[in-house]
Amino acid sequence: MLFLVITTPRRDSPSSVTSRRQEYWKWIDPLLKSKEVRWVYARVGRGGVALFDVDSTLKLHEYINEWSEYMPAHFDVYPLLDSDEAQAYLKVHARKHSTTGSTAAASPKKRGRRT
Repeated sequence: MLFLVITTPRRDSPSSVTSRRQEYWKWIDPLLKSKEVRWVYARVGRGGVALFDVDSTLKLHEYINEWSEYMPAHFDVYPLLDSDEAQAYLKVHARKHSTTGSTAAASPKKRGRRT
């Protein structure tokens, strides 16, 4: 399961959390090596972005809680489909909703006054 996680840190002074930020990189390194985090970037200014590839929302919950121990922040979480999943879904969706000879769905009724 893919999740894009974007963090916005609390308004603490950046210098007040420098040592914790250094510990964060030590914490996330094994997750990068195991591919549970595909990539991670620091945002310009403050904050970060990471792509998690985990087996469950519970595992993501665990990692976000651990992350917040290093850098208390607001976390925006976006579930994602990889491109293969998205394309497979679109093929099924297209077959399910294709019009076979019916023009009713293709041409909507006109509304308004008749002249």
